[in-house]
Amino acid sequence: MHEENENHGGHEGHSHTIGPQADRRYLTIALFLIGGFMLAEGVLGFVASSLALLSDAGHMLTDAGALALALVTMRLAQRPAHGIMTYGLKRSEIMSAQINGVTLLVLSALFYYEGIVRLLHPPRVEGGLVLVVGLAGIGVNLLATFTLAKANRESLNVEGSFQHILTDLYSFIATTIAGGIIYFTGGYYRADALAALVIATIMLRAGFGLVRDSGRIFMEAAPKGLDPDEIGHVMISHPGIVNVHDLHVWEVTSGFPALSAHVLVGRDEDCHRRRRELEELLEESFGISHTTLQVDHETPELLDIPTQDETEGARFTRPH
Repeated sequence: MHEENENHGGHEGHSHTIGPQADRRYLTIALFLIGGFMLAEGVLGFVASSLALLSDAGHMLTDAGALALALVTMRLAQRPAHGIMTYGLKRSEIMSAQINGVTLLVLSALFYYEGIVRLLHPPRVEGGLVLVVGLAGIGVNLLATFTLAKANRESLNVEGSFQHILTDLYSFIATTIAGGIIYFTGGYYRADALAALVIATIMLRAGFGLVRDSGRIFMEAAPKGLDPDEIGHVMISHPGIVNVHDLHVWEVTSGFPALSAHVLVGRDEDCHRRRRELEELLEESFGISHTTLQVDHETPELLDIPTQDETEGARFTRPH
């Protein structure tokens, strides 16, 4: 006798359903703020001959792209599962986060190169203009950061956009400092290149984080904070459970953990009852509500399972 069941408990109402109207509104407001200021800064960067301003404008271009992409993927993720897309398009937000991360990495490399060139051969920079634009940029990014901070940042899609805006805020602080140094020293132009290198470093760190976190999901690694060994030991310690194998824990999209396993119970145990108890245990202890558990009674054939290095998925057996 066996039972295989997929638990969707609360699936529809969990945080992995992306796209509340409020989140779209916050993203849209931030997009207009960033997009408008980006255009102005790009023009003023050329006028001032400031690499710090141009690198900020380039970063803001990725910010605008990240926000626009977040809005698109938010709508895609809302589409119900159908046909071959059995999870719908929920993972589209992870693609968005990875694109944002790769873009930041590429731009950081470009600005590192140009910053080093300008550090060796600094061009004339209009420090006063850089200072004024930097201060204005701090104000715009503070407003955009405050707006996005109210959105659902459990979504890697929204979090990626938030990190773009936050790093741009730090970038404008560096730009403002550089502009002030140039203006008040009367021509220490290397400050502009140094600010650009600081901005590139901030972009590199943010980009690496987004690529790493989205890559974990694409590689179907266990979600952050969930240890498969700990989960397996908790399951095998539950009364009536004698063996847990083919245990897999992964993340469909940010905030949407899933688990599957083959569970063996004692000969006289109630499969249905033990399966329900395990589902409740997994949700209460680990926050995993999307579970697929195949439950069988122990038999010599089922207990004669290959060792862990001969099969996929972890294996746990109750000590005798």
